[in-house]
Amino acid sequence: MIHLPKIKEAWQSFSPEGENAANILRYRSFRQTYGETPLMAKAKALKYVFENYEAQVEEYERVAGSKHGLYLQGVDPIEVKRAERICDSYGTLCFHTNSDHFAPGYDRFLAEGVDGTMARIEASLIKHKDDPEKVEFLTAQKLVLEGFSVYVENYAKEAARMAECSEVPECREELSKLSEALHFVSHNAPVTFRQALNLVMLIHMSFLFQNKYAMALGRLDQYLYRYYRHDIDAGILTEEEAEDMLGCAFMKLKDDIVNIAIGGVTPQGEDGINELSYVILHAVRNCNIPGPNLSARLHGKMEDRFLDECLQVIGTGLGYPALMNDDVNIPALARHGYAIEDARNYCFVGCIENFIQGKQPAWSDNRFNVPHMLEGVFHRGRSTVSEDYLGLDTGDVSEIKSMDDFMGAFEAQIAFSAGEYVTEFNNTNSRLNYRNYADPFMSLFCDDCIDRGMDINAGGATYFSVHGAAAMGIGTVADSLAAIEKVVFIDKYCTLETLRDALAADFKGYEELQVQLKKAPKYGNNDDFVDKYAVWYVKYMDQAFKPFRTRDGGVFYTIMASNTQNISAGSVTGATPDGRHARFAMSDAASPTYGMDKNGPTSSFLSLCKPDYTLVSCGTVVNQKYTSDMLRNPEKRKALTSAIRVYFKQGGQEVQINCVDRDTLKDAMENPENYENLVVRVSGFSGYFTRLNKAVQEDILRRTEHASI
Repeated sequence: MIHLPKIKEAWQSFSPEGENAANILRYRSFRQTYGETPLMAKAKALKYVFENYEAQVEEYERVAGSKHGLYLQGVDPIEVKRAERICDSYGTLCFHTNSDHFAPGYDRFLAEGVDGTMARIEASLIKHKDDPEKVEFLTAQKLVLEGFSVYVENYAKEAARMAECSEVPECREELSKLSEALHFVSHNAPVTFRQALNLVMLIHMSFLFQNKYAMALGRLDQYLYRYYRHDIDAGILTEEEAEDMLGCAFMKLKDDIVNIAIGGVTPQGEDGINELSYVILHAVRNCNIPGPNLSARLHGKMEDRFLDECLQVIGTGLGYPALMNDDVNIPALARHGYAIEDARNYCFVGCIENFIQGKQPAWSDNRFNVPHMLEGVFHRGRSTVSEDYLGLDTGDVSEIKSMDDFMGAFEAQIAFSAGEYVTEFNNTNSRLNYRNYADPFMSLFCDDCIDRGMDINAGGATYFSVHGAAAMGIGTVADSLAAIEKVVFIDKYCTLETLRDALAADFKGYEELQVQLKKAPKYGNNDDFVDKYAVWYVKYMDQAFKPFRTRDGGVFYTIMASNTQNISAGSVTGATPDGRHARFAMSDAASPTYGMDKNGPTSSFLSLCKPDYTLVSCGTVVNQKYTSDMLRNPEKRKALTSAIRVYFKQGGQEVQINCVDRDTLKDAMENPENYENLVVRVSGFSGYFTRLNKAVQEDILRRTEHASI
């Protein structure tokens, strides 16, 4: 297997400046189409990019595609600046759309190919010939698809040229095969694994050089499996060759948030784990890089082998795959009206966000700082450290006489803030003209857009749009509410007024009270006294956003992921009743507060599966940390496998694991030059530890480290 090491070396040396090449090409096209509608100007610009983008193929390449394009050393710097200003702005001719977290419907496109998709567009043009807007949209789709076909053919020509230049016999042979595959799929539906994988990668790279972010490959092991099986049965592909090809593809995704889902059930509800699922696991292990962002769908019908091999990959220190529970996620999606076959076929975009591949508009979300609302109860809708927060005046805490009264005030704060959140989101979107933000290329990969003659952002997709309200701080909130009940209403150690004053003073002069608050039961230890508040939290967040709709008729769902923003959100949040100091990081995503889950991972799992996570339709993040021995020792790994099985059976939705020990992380902070390639799980993604900012590094260090089940 000589290709992967060589590709690793080549991709480490690519110039990042090349990523601006598409901007230059778009800019040059825009200069020629001034005065045309934004939709047609953008379509012609993308066609121009496709036709003129420099195809790069390395000698040891087995999979085509690059987001880098031509290098910019020969381009006038003034032209570069102008291109950036036009292409990165949000003006009328903006090339951005208002969305990107998306999983294209690769399965259908692979089945139809370029020419088959073009035939559907032509048929839809006839169907909608009397509707000028739809005709313009479908014409734009034709233009970008024609350009994409040329783009693929240009890669075929470059691979052929490299084959002629190579002095390495194996490389000449592989490059010739690559050229033939690319030439074929420039028009036809793929037949072989090589053809299908290359077509997928060129589509994906097309999104990346359009400035898209967090575009997912989705259920790669499902839609590529028939090609893999075809080639294996025909004797034209080995497992090692497939692993090598996938590794070469994954190296190109090492710096991007690209989610790949493996495993899970089929749309018919049967076990979907196949040989390709394992080949993908082996490929990411060989690459040993932070990306792609691999997610493994687990379910009750699977064999232990799949989870064991996932844990072995995690045990290398990569921190992925994240482990997802089909038995929670599928009902969570089905309850909102998705067809059961589509709910079973879900994947993930971005970090962990549940998504119906190729059937819904791109995902969007924003953070919802719930501990801020807890502050609002004590300070009449205000924060002690942030002037930006303005909640509801629920009166002075002296008027609150019971825990039920307090919960009523807290719920009022949350309901008010949810309404403000939705209003701000909808007001922002109402200023957008969707015709200016149309995306004819993305719409090629979303069901019903072509047939309806409508853009993905304007009602073309099969399903409604979804915006995720990322409810933050469940651990901080649950611990705080338990502390209030215990210290104020049961032990009567202090009054709410005294607690209010202590929080405003950040516990200066109230150190003994802070000690009592910290002694109260904490989430993550299988204690119903505090866990009941986590159960309430999940249920009430769903209730708070359920009544609202986006301006285009979409829905607001809750999600519990913070992606390190528990640190920045904590920095603008005052002291909380769990004993946390002002401006300190709050609990991360759906996890207990770091260091508070003191009774081991089993107790933590038992707490975590008490809330009804079928109410969290968009997904959660639960970070856990184990010693490396827990994942590398077969017997201990078997025990962890059983624990995760039980956790998921009882309603856990997700877990992701770090296994880099604390001493190594500390040494990496002090001597980063010795740990340049150290990968850790950050939140919903993995990253190089030494490249993270210090606050994030310290947050990872605070995670409770488990050495046994």
